[in-house]
Amino acid sequence: MSILKTTFIAMAGIALFASSGARAEWPEKSIQFVIPFGAGSGADIEGRLIAKAMSDVLGQPVVPVNKPGGGGAISYTYVKNSKPDGYTIAWNSTSVLTTTNIGNVPFDYTALDHIGQVAQQPVPFVVKKSARWNTLKEFMDECKAKPNTLKVAFAGFGSATHLAGVALTQLSGCKAIMLPVKAADRRRMILSGETDAAVDVFFVPLKLVKAGKMKFLAISSGERNPATPDVPTAKELGLDMEFDLFRGLSVAKGTPQAIKDKLEAAMIKAANSKSFSARMKKLNLTLAPMGQKKFGAKLAKANANIVSIMKSAGIYKSKMKK
Repeated sequence: MSILKTTFIAMAGIALFASSGARAEWPEKSIQFVIPFGAGSGADIEGRLIAKAMSDVLGQPVVPVNKPGGGGAISYTYVKNSKPDGYTIAWNSTSVLTTTNIGNVPFDYTALDHIGQVAQQPVPFVVKKSARWNTLKEFMDECKAKPNTLKVAFAGFGSATHLAGVALTQLSGCKAIMLPVKAADRRRMILSGETDAAVDVFFVPLKLVKAGKMKFLAISSGERNPATPDVPTAKELGLDMEFDLFRGLSVAKGTPQAIKDKLEAAMIKAANSKSFSARMKKLNLTLAPMGQKKFGAKLAKANANIVSIMKSAGIYKSKMKK
């Protein structure tokens, strides 16, 4: 064997070893943690908490960056188009299924790789404490009697709260005026009377419910929440829906499996950490970490359910490129 050939093989071996070592040392720099909704929103608060916990586990800064718009479309598009190296992560939610099926982006949820779930929570239907409706039926009956008069706010066209609001009103036979607003504006608008009701994340308006300023008429999940044991689920009220808002992590398609496995392990360890789990309990959120395989099965089932709801409501407009 020639000296030149021997040298080339040796150099190739060194390069391969160095490359493997680099991958083994991931992460070597800070990680961008992309949050699909604005600062101060429920997604933002939860995202910053898990990002901090993951920073402690990974030994590198996990830096939250808000990229709101399009019910999550801007964030998911940004992460989809990022380099598949694990240094750009999406703080996903049920919006990764709603915004893709309502036509906000030309791809479906499988255009990203999904690391797992951290937590989940119901979506409540909220009104002012002094409002004349004390049950969801009372609100929906008035809505049916006076179509296109009652207003229901939600956070962005194609968001999870948009779909929950559509499902609740459509299944009740109610024709409401649906108002897409900034996430934080929903509570202000309820208290000021600018909207009659809102569909919201759970723990933020819960503070106002406990303060006697708002009330929940129903929640979207299959079971009642321990923090609001007297609030019925939509299913209990005869509406054929079961809908939870989940939060988890997604990355660009094609991210190496070894990196995804490291992210999954870090996410689960951070979620189960004493500080993070205590914070989730304080916020009345359901801590439910799950990895890639289990979360993938959940996404497939939830996506089919969302497509069914959207089709029955006439808002399914998938623009996925074939």
